[in-house]
Amino acid sequence: MNIFAARKDTSVFSLSGQIASVLVLAVLFWATNVPLFFSTAKAAQLTLVKDTLTDSDLGVLTKHVIAWTTATSTIAGQTIKITLDPNTSRFTQVFSSATTTDITSTGFTITNTCSGAASEVTVQGNYNNGTDENLTLTVCAGDTIAAGAKTLTVGASTKLWTNPSIAGSYRILVGGTWDDSGETRVAIIDDVVVTASVNTSFTFTVSGVSTGTGVNGDTTSTTTTATAIAYGTLTPSTPVIAAQTLAVTTNASNGFVVTVVEDQHLTSATGADIDNFKDGADTATPTAWTSPLSTLGTEATYGHFGVTSEDSTLTAGDEFGSQLYAGNIATAREVFMHTGPADGTTANQGSTKVGYKIEVGSLQEAGNDYTNSLTYVATPTF
Repeated sequence: MNIFAARKDTSVFSLSGQIASVLVLAVLFWATNVPLFFSTAKAAQLTLVKDTLTDSDLGVLTKHVIAWTTATSTIAGQTIKITLDPNTSRFTQVFSSATTTDITSTGFTITNTCSGAASEVTVQGNYNNGTDENLTLTVCAGDTIAAGAKTLTVGASTKLWTNPSIAGSYRILVGGTWDDSGETRVAIIDDVVVTASVNTSFTFTVSGVSTGTGVNGDTTSTTTTATAIAYGTLTPSTPVIAAQTLAVTTNASNGFVVTVVEDQHLTSATGADIDNFKDGADTATPTAWTSPLSTLGTEATYGHFGVTSEDSTLTAGDEFGSQLYAGNIATAREVFMHTGPADGTTANQGSTKVGYKIEVGSLQEAGNDYTNSLTYVATPTF
């Protein structure tokens, strides 16, 4: 007679029991209309992540405006961490002196110390250590940062982040201990140097002025051309006024100066001369016209010749005022100037009139050939 011993296979039994349990649960869920599925939590992806720089040049301090939109809220104690390209560690930062005016935000409030106000975060971060260079925001106790659009401006008043010195595309990561994360990139490139040239231009013209034309408060009593001032025969105690128009057209960035100088006093072949205003003193500070003194034996008082200008913006200001004259034209005397480009027509900038007044007394030596030459020198400053 053969005797057999039977051994229970526990693995088979256990599997059968698990299957039976699942079947029982399935029947129960089916009977109670409860859906049969299991879910696991996972982090959400940030949307609309971007970082706008004010300057993308190599190695310069720049402002960053980092924006993102989150689908979930951030609760007390959680962090929002902005990481500067962990692959290269080429950004450098100066957070240690930053203030709440340097780092600003929308969607939450930056604070140095939690005050109990809503949506507050404090700022920490690692910087200039070569690894994990970041700006970390920690939500204050009792606060919650709601989901939605956020911006973080780093360097709002004082720039805090220095661009890499090597051109390239660099990652900016937005993450932390909250549920959402995302990243964007910034392109760091060398500046484009733009060059151009503009040819210089300068045109200076002298034009005659007809009789009866106003010149700095007086009225001309003789007609001139661009190259001649003819006073004709002078009558004692009767001043004669002549004028010329000066015009400058230029693109000189710093403008121009026009001076006038005589080669000699008005002199005749006999050696007699008509001295400069007034009474031969070569007056440098413009003053009101007066008739020559005509003091017998003092030749310089027998007659005189002077200059005035309508330009009220000379280096010395409006020194000629109205009807004021100077006599110091034996050396170069400024009569027209401007500090920028000129169009040849605008008063005090591109055009002015210069007047010349002469008067003799009864003692002025006779002569029909008194003459001198006036030279204008126009000097642009580019």
